[in-house]
Amino acid sequence: MNGTSKAKGEGRRAKRHSSSAAAGFTLIEVLIAMTLLSIMVVLLFSSLRICAQSWEQGENKIAEVNEVAVVYNFFQRHLSSALPVWNDFSAGDGESAASRAESGTATENQNKTFSFQGKKKSLQFVSVFPASVGRAGMQLFSIQPQQEDKEQVIKVSLTPFFPVTEGEEWHREEEVLLRHVSDFTLAYFGADDEGKSSWQDEWLEKGVHPRLVKISINTTNGVFWPEMIIALNVTGETGSTALEGNPTNVAAPAEAPN
Repeated sequence: MNGTSKAKGEGRRAKRHSSSAAAGFTLIEVLIAMTLLSIMVVLLFSSLRICAQSWEQGENKIAEVNEVAVVYNFFQRHLSSALPVWNDFSAGDGESAASRAESGTATENQNKTFSFQGKKKSLQFVSVFPASVGRAGMQLFSIQPQQEDKEQVIKVSLTPFFPVTEGEEWHREEEVLLRHVSDFTLAYFGADDEGKSSWQDEWLEKGVHPRLVKISINTTNGVFWPEMIIALNVTGETGSTALEGNPTNVAAPAEAPN
């Protein structure tokens, strides 16, 4: 009788132990589950970080390409349509040569120079803004690198060449074309003094546009800038002078150098 009761008690204890084991997890199982969960979380956040970095790199690349496109379009639009104009471009204090001529301060004996003057680090030419832009009409462009906020930038200064409407005020504006510039170099292709076509570091007092202008830019932020080569209209006449009383005389076309 006692043996039977003892056997029944042991059976009930074994049954309770089996039920409690089936209802929970062992310590090893919990540790394995936590390890797997940690690995999954690490992989998930690593994937998110890689996606964020790829997105940021893509945005930076798009910004770099857009910056190159803006600078290229500026030169392509304005430099390629430069006008062959003769006048006195030595006016200072924001007063244009045409304004001086109209006000009577310009004299017949003042030297007339060709509008296009190119150096290794600077460039001057006359081009036209469309009517849709606030500064419509012929503008004198001056482009050169300058120091600003402890960095080198390429600045463009605009001066109206002659008034579009009567009573228009003359003022000069400066805009930053590109920042983080480490080098800005210009070269000009055309006929030299001996009539041979070649690349030259300067294009001064030629009386005619160069055939091509090569623009080389390097920046401090590591962006690759391919060389830009802009074709110009080769017009103008060496040694010609502005017509008397016409400060915006456009020189007559001349044959392009071979």
